Amino acid sequence: MNLVSQLLFFALCMLVSGSYPALPSSSGHKIAFASKRDGNWEIYVMNDDGRQQTRLTTHLAQDRFPVWSPDGRKIMFGSQRDRWELWVMDADGSHLTRLAVGIAAKGARGWSPDGSQIAFESGRDGNREIYTVRADGTRLTRLTQDPAEDYGPRWSPDGTRIAFTSSRDGNYEIYVMQADGGNPTRLSSHPARDANPAWSPDGKRIAFTSLRDGNREIYLMDSNGENLIRLTSDPADDDLPLWSPDGNRIAFQSVRGKNYDIEIVQVNGLRRTRVTDSPEYDGQFSWSPDGTRLICISDRDGYDAVYVLPLDPAGAIRLTTNPSLDPRWSP
Repeated sequence: MNLVSQLLFFALCMLVSGSYPALPSSSGHKIAFASKRDGNWEIYVMNDDGRQQTRLTTHLAQDRFPVWSPDGRKIMFGSQRDRWELWVMDADGSHLTRLAVGIAAKGARGWSPDGSQIAFESGRDGNREIYTVRADGTRLTRLTQDPAEDYGPRWSPDGTRIAFTSSRDGNYEIYVMQADGGNPTRLSSHPARDANPAWSPDGKRIAFTSLRDGNREIYLMDSNGENLIRLTSDPADDDLPLWSPDGNRIAFQSVRGKNYDIEIVQVNGLRRTRVTDSPEYDGQFSWSPDGTRLICISDRDGYDAVYVLPLDPAGAIRLTTNPSLDPRWSP
């Protein structure tokens, strides 16, 4: 959104509500996202106040799902240039390199904490398995070897382990393995489905989603599977836990019927806050590096757009005025 458009938007908000929403100020960080403003999905970046929106990719195929490297110098993304492929580029869009072919289009993928490798899921060998590849495209390695499905890889903060979801024991459970695929160990054990593991910033705990009490709820356990705690208890489905940078809060998706909202709960379970309050879809969220805001997608204005959330349902501010998806804050 350019400055003129943003000022017009704020003026409209004043006419409707009688007051301006708080103008976001740039923290110096960037936001990568996908936009269809030029007819097909491409990768863009902008300042985290919505200014200086810049297109990085130019291709007839879809380019989506950007993820920043830990040092903020590179961006990996998925592209449908052949089959769905894994690509990486410098943060200014230069030095495009294809890393792998046949990735799961919307599957989890992530950089190792030192930025040297990328873990991703792929069905290239007949079922979903977990792979790593070096950031320069060398040493493609299959980490899991099982007829069952293995998916959703998540690096531990120290880069020595990867948590994932697997159905290898007859139902979906949370597992952890060494970064080279060795010593896969089941952490959860329940007939209901457990999925979507998320490491705490200190690596001592794992949040995940479970259906063990009849609907999706957020649970916590130690990184060895001990000290299981149910964190949310709600008739709605609570899913996709994401730790705050300080490790004290967890943001998650809450689904009431067809209404998707974003909520935050304290890790001690004592306080739960609804961050969005719209009858339309709100999702694809991530924390700002300082943990004071969230970025998300909302279609409250009739199309998917990027919003910044200052942890207050009344303070959501739209940053894009074109169809946009997959926002991710730079480190």
